[in-house]
Amino acid sequence: MMMTRRAWAAAAVACLLASPLFAADPPAKPGLKRVLLVTHSGGFVHDSVGVAEDVLKKIGPDHGMTVTCWRFTGDPAKRTTVKQKGKPDREMSALEAYNANFRDRAGRPVEAENCGRINKNTLKNFDLVLFFTTGDPVTKAELKDLTDWVKAGGAFAGTHCATDTLYSQAAYGEMIGAYFKGHPSGLQDFRFHVEDPKHPAAAAFADEKPYKDEMYIFKDAPYSRDKLHLILSARGLNPGDKLARTDDDYAVSWCRDYGQGKVFYTSLGHQQKVWNDPAYQKHLVGGLKWAMGELPGDATPSGAKK
Repeated sequence: MMMTRRAWAAAAVACLLASPLFAADPPAKPGLKRVLLVTHSGGFVHDSVGVAEDVLKKIGPDHGMTVTCWRFTGDPAKRTTVKQKGKPDREMSALEAYNANFRDRAGRPVEAENCGRINKNTLKNFDLVLFFTTGDPVTKAELKDLTDWVKAGGAFAGTHCATDTLYSQAAYGEMIGAYFKGHPSGLQDFRFHVEDPKHPAAAAFADEKPYKDEMYIFKDAPYSRDKLHLILSARGLNPGDKLARTDDDYAVSWCRDYGQGKVFYTSLGHQQKVWNDPAYQKHLVGGLKWAMGELPGDATPSGAKK
């Protein structure tokens, strides 16, 4: 049943009250690390974001984590005009417009409990923030709060399209380590090159293990082995002439120290099938626990490709 404009306005207000300064602390059991999964998708909405929520909520407690999920981190009450094919343009709240697109792709609605704003006040409630995002999930001021929080000892992680996020904010690219350039059509078959077999995020994959997912190719900058510690890269990838890197360097996963905090990223996670793969789950959990300081691992920049 379609919600009325009044109902959407009420939902927007509820979402607003459930976010910045009005949000109650997320429930946390003693001893569990508090992880915030952000799936705000201002650009392409991956149909695996709902599965990502389900998987992390299911396996999180077994690995010492409680998981909070925010599907929308923008201003829900902001008015926007949406173009409709064959119909007059329609004005609606940002939440109403966003919900329609997110629900169609992810199969999940965006309601008050799925909303939150990332800022210095809400970040106090979490030990790690995990982005599975596109578009602009934070404002410039909120990004500063996030980067300051990480530099002060927080933990940040990104999966797959987290590098297809916040292109206009160079500070974000510097923190996460790279920006998405493109990917070959469809899903790609490749082989893992395990660059640091001792890292907890590498434990799930053997060198030369075949795998299939949508493979990201990264822009030349800010990606640099002089800043990042490579964990996994790809061999046997055929990116095509337009995406091929001149250095033949196809990173998959890396980590880095960032001030007093830590950052972990993996480009895997496009498919629902990958999220349901125990090996990927082990890879991701290893990276998250490293970022939160619960597992040891090197973060020395890898330097020139060997």
